[in-house]
Amino acid sequence: MELPVVVIGAGPQGLAAGAHLLERGIEPAIFEAGRRAGAAVSEWGHVRLFSTWSELIDAASERLLAAAGWRRPDEGYPTGAAWVEDYLTPLADLLGDRVSLGARVVGVARNRRDLSVDAGRDEAPFVVHVRHTDGREERIEARAVIDASGTWTSPAPAGADGLPALGETAAATAGLVSAGIPDAGEAEALAGAHVVVVGAGHSAATAVIALAQVAKTQPAMRLSWVLRRGQVGQAFGGGDADELPERGALGLRAKQAVADGLVELVTGFRTERIDSDSGRAVLVSEDGRELAPADRVFVLTGFRPDLSFLSEVRLDLDVRLQAPSRLAVEVDPNVHSCGSVRATGAAELAHPEVGFFIVGAKSYGRAPTFLALTGFEQVRSVVASLAGDHEAAVRVELDLPDTGVCGGSGVFDAPAEVDATGCCAPQPQLVQLGAREPV
Repeated sequence: MELPVVVIGAGPQGLAAGAHLLERGIEPAIFEAGRRAGAAVSEWGHVRLFSTWSELIDAASERLLAAAGWRRPDEGYPTGAAWVEDYLTPLADLLGDRVSLGARVVGVARNRRDLSVDAGRDEAPFVVHVRHTDGREERIEARAVIDASGTWTSPAPAGADGLPALGETAAATAGLVSAGIPDAGEAEALAGAHVVVVGAGHSAATAVIALAQVAKTQPAMRLSWVLRRGQVGQAFGGGDADELPERGALGLRAKQAVADGLVELVTGFRTERIDSDSGRAVLVSEDGRELAPADRVFVLTGFRPDLSFLSEVRLDLDVRLQAPSRLAVEVDPNVHSCGSVRATGAAELAHPEVGFFIVGAKSYGRAPTFLALTGFEQVRSVVASLAGDHEAAVRVELDLPDTGVCGGSGVFDAPAEVDATGCCAPQPQLVQLGAREPV
């Protein structure tokens, strides 16, 4: 009996991998740490995506669903909850017992070979160690492994050096600091409070917009948006030039909230410490500036991959982004030029460990530019490669939308009054209102 391909994660890319594998006649075994398919998406279910239904459904998955009588929802921009209920859950149900819920992968290795052993390595099956919520553990042999576990459980901290700011962990334990985007009820509950949003990407902009809606009718509410860099840069996105209209509109709405005086923009603020002894959170920057005491801080500075369970797998990762090296050159925000990120497949996702692939948001490491469409193309190519269809594996079947912004990082420590530029075009001008990463 041929061994299955183990897929780690039953999110959009993990379930798509299952559909593509079945379509190729390969048996998948999908392990999901959460209690339902799309568990991570469910945690931000109140957030509306800036991709339409046609951009959120994998082709092989749709073919599998359509054969069972499923119909694609009417075109529009669903929330995360709708994505789960109307697409991911029916897909997981069709995959049946191939999907194991409450099953966390805690280790991947080669059978009887640790990281240092060369002899017979490529021919040996993988062994995947799984821990279930009831405490039961099992060891699964696999012909290949596709890691689609995402990055949701590994948010980046507020600390400017990549580590939690001094006192950040204590403030989070006290309920003053969190990483999620507030829903309408949570935002309303903060009326009259001082709220700080830290981060410069789509998640931060989404949080700012939600909170600004409350501030419109609750003048006592104070909202501060903290950016590490000295200029606005990409925080307002590509606007009308973005080929995903809702993504562009997101940045424009955030920009308008700043212009309307609902949000105080704080630039060049690199958090060193969060004091919470008073029962409120006081952010202190590396240059000694302090923000007014905050009742709540939302840290939305991006995500990073969890590599802890891959210590016995031979990986080729970029030292900066923790993404596969050949992919990293396409998505590196330090140097990436204007326009869309090129679609990537099995060749860019391969590692020295033959038969092991990281796909989805985790494949981008710390880079913030991932789209569901990108992951579906990755999965299609990887599964084609595993099936021996190398022509299909190298073929690109996706054109990605232009972001409308320059992808370069600009001058890292440029002061607010300097019009710093990125890789290929002037950055938006700073809106000065006083002394803030995607979905």
